[in-house]
Amino acid sequence: MKVLLLRHPPVATAWKGRCYGRSDMGLSRAGQALAARIAADLAATPIDAIVHSGAIRTRRLAEHVAWGCDVPVATDSRWLERDFGAWEGRSWDAIWRETGSEMDRMMTEPTYRPGGGESGRDLAERVLAAWHALPERRCVLVVAHGGPIATLRALLAGQPVTRAVDFIPACGELVVVQRRQ
Repeated sequence: MKVLLLRHPPVATAWKGRCYGRSDMGLSRAGQALAARIAADLAATPIDAIVHSGAIRTRRLAEHVAWGCDVPVATDSRWLERDFGAWEGRSWDAIWRETGSEMDRMMTEPTYRPGGGESGRDLAERVLAAWHALPERRCVLVVAHGGPIATLRALLAGQPVTRAVDFIPACGELVVVQRRQ
């Protein structure tokens, strides 16, 4: 089974430089243009099922691709971005000024909860459950976020969750993964 992991395109410019994790916002103009190109590119791909996280930035892209492929779309909130708790919506610079190197703990401690939110271990368990719940089809498109995709890729590569940072795709990037049935 082929799984296409697609990170949403760039979000609204008002969110640039901010921790937006679970916050729900639309795409920037550039993000909307990229979404249209992605949908056009995927129109020739034989996609059998589409799953998205439920966030506006993934739902709109998934629906756009589905329209071109005539494939039903399902929502699975386990593909949502990491919950950053009290850090949500704040600028990364402000978080750094307030906490110093505290944010580095996200990459070094699997049980650390940034802003009191979700730990890397929690994210990994949630994403693995979503991975195993994907429909059994030849080709499934998952429209999700950088954190869940990176975490899954690290785990599939046999790496610890602390190495997920090495697997973060760019906004709008498509990663192809094979899943044994």
